[in-house]
Amino acid sequence: MKTVLITGANKSIGFETAKQLLQQGYYVFLGCRDIKKGEQAINQLKSAGLTEVELIEIDVDNIESIKAAGELLGQKTKVLDVLINNAGISGSMQNALETDISVFKQVFETNFFGVITVTQTFINLLRQSPEPRIVNVTSGLGSLALHNDPTWKYYSVKPAGYVSSKAALNAYTIVLANNLQGTPFKVNAVDPGYTATDFNHHSGPGTVPDAAARVVKAATLGADGPTGYFFSDDNAPETGISPW
Repeated sequence: MKTVLITGANKSIGFETAKQLLQQGYYVFLGCRDIKKGEQAINQLKSAGLTEVELIEIDVDNIESIKAAGELLGQKTKVLDVLINNAGISGSMQNALETDISVFKQVFETNFFGVITVTQTFINLLRQSPEPRIVNVTSGLGSLALHNDPTWKYYSVKPAGYVSSKAALNAYTIVLANNLQGTPFKVNAVDPGYTATDFNHHSGPGTVPDAAARVVKAATLGADGPTGYFFSDDNAPETGISPW
């Protein structure tokens, strides 16, 4: 049975991703910073007959929490097959000139630095897998090429902190995939699409099951699958590959 750790998995896309992977036979470590909410999510999954799941307390903004989660998971399993860096925040509609630097730092702490720390913490467990997968959940708003294209449908949507953090995450994904070339790792960024969740006040046209399916697809790539890609059905419906 393959194992997967998903951060920010107590609700929305993270929760649905856990559900879909459980249905595919994975053992899920459901990462959540709020134990009570995590336990509620676990109970919901188990009540649906999806029992191969347990809670891992992890706050991606807190280095000590991440280290503790790493030690705990190391006691529970010797192999981690998939890491899904799903936890993220949007902040508010930030203006590049007027937004206080503290807002930028807060968004980067979760969306960028948290991903790096989590990845570095769990990399040794991932190395024990014959087919390790790392999925960084990004956003179409992280594409610099599209943000420079006035014809793009989301051209006017430019929250400075969020865009910058996801562009940085995309860059990290490219570098990480390159650093792991020649190994069985597959490292990719996935845009789940503009989805109706708490994250955006339920304003998106996409559904949570469809968004999670995109993440699951990257998490379950076979040995011949690509690495170092930016998947986005929303921005590139014909190819599924977004420009960086």
